[in-house]
Amino acid sequence: MVDHEVDTAARTAVVDAEAFDRRLAAGLSPSDSVLVRVRARLPEFTGALQRVAEQVLADPATAARSTIVELAERSGTSPATVTRFCRAMGFEGYADLRLGIAAETGRARSAGWTVDIGREIQPGDPLERVLGQIMAADTRAMHDTATLLDLREVERAAEAVAAASRVNIFGASGSALVGAEMQFSLHRIGVAAWSWHDVHEGLASAALLRDGDVALGISHTGETRETIEMLAEAGSHGATTIALTSFPRSPLAELADIVLLTASQATTFRPDALSARHPQLVVLDLLYIAVAQRTHDRAHSAFQRTARAVGGHKAAKEVRG
Repeated sequence: MVDHEVDTAARTAVVDAEAFDRRLAAGLSPSDSVLVRVRARLPEFTGALQRVAEQVLADPATAARSTIVELAERSGTSPATVTRFCRAMGFEGYADLRLGIAAETGRARSAGWTVDIGREIQPGDPLERVLGQIMAADTRAMHDTATLLDLREVERAAEAVAAASRVNIFGASGSALVGAEMQFSLHRIGVAAWSWHDVHEGLASAALLRDGDVALGISHTGETRETIEMLAEAGSHGATTIALTSFPRSPLAELADIVLLTASQATTFRPDALSARHPQLVVLDLLYIAVAQRTHDRAHSAFQRTARAVGGHKAAKEVRG
């Protein structure tokens, strides 16, 4: 009887105004991918709620077919915990969650990829299979990022960077490499940008920013202390602050004026932070192009001058060779 009621509800469930408000309170748009939202909220969950989230992410296709009792058993929790998880994610109940997951798995099959890409890469796997897993993971991460990214925030960020006298970019470890790439791109179109990974140098530079300048902090988790400190220092002096992160409720996102969100798909030997690099580069490439559009004449002139300078060096080297 319970299964029949759940199936009937799944066919007829609609999201009411209260559920809509809960989704907004979760920090993500109601139209965002269900699995993207679950993955983004995963660090916030503990104990039983985290086990439910992990089970949904590990096998979404099965979760979409399971009753609430079956999902509770698979996650080692209870139906009441599953219901709490649904409400925490902004759904009215389990039927609504099932509908969302089922719709997403259906879209994934239609688009030519599977939601469960298989995260485990074994030591004996042939490179052909490893390549397939990496490509599937990156394809999924790019798609999820496109779903998650708020283009209005990109527009705001582009306007701020285009008008800025100075742009500081902060990041540690792998995020510093992403920041250096963005700094080079902006310099090529005439934007005065600096990239900092040393916290002392970054804080000193941030202290010299002022109203009208921009500071961009890059951190997959949004919890890197050094990046948070540098971005906070920049904001305290009036700079517009931008966060590039995968977690909308992270400390970095909470302190930023503008938040650009990315998604990632971890596999063995490629944890979330590493697999987030490609989506981060895509978002920053989009931001760079948006800035170039808004500063077209200046950007075009600067790009030509820098290209001639590099081209002249290459030509001279060939002559000497």
